Amino acid sequence: METSNAGFGTIDEYHALVPAEVRRLLDTLRKAIRSAAPDAEEVISYNMPGFRWNGMLVWYAANKHHIGFYPSASPLVVFEDELAPYKTSKGAIQFPLDRPIPVALVKKIVKYRVAENLEKQQLKRTAAPRRTHR
Repeated sequence: METSNAGFGTIDEYHALVPAEVRRLLDTLRKAIRSAAPDAEEVISYNMPGFRWNGMLVWYAANKHHIGFYPSASPLVVFEDELAPYKTSKGAIQFPLDRPIPVALVKKIVKYRVAENLEKQQLKRTAAPRRTHR
């Protein structure tokens, strides 16, 4: 299943490029992400569907044998036990095409990423140097 360099600009266009059975999994994943982060913006980033809210939250991509879900590295440590049934690598989770998307787990991971991005945003605000008038 090849989606790289396929000329898509939206998530809908990306989903349209994959077979129907894979599209159903992508749609389920997208709805779970949207449910957990309703204010997030849908984007195409690194040639993949992604969601941005106070920075990038997550990406995902259709592959030949799995859906790649890319929430960054920290959630893989936090949710290590729940992710045990899935193949993972630094910042990536593989959801096999022959199994349902673990919606509840995806929502937990996305909510964790929302909180993480919010915390980073707040730290940036408090760490920003204040200008003084002389």
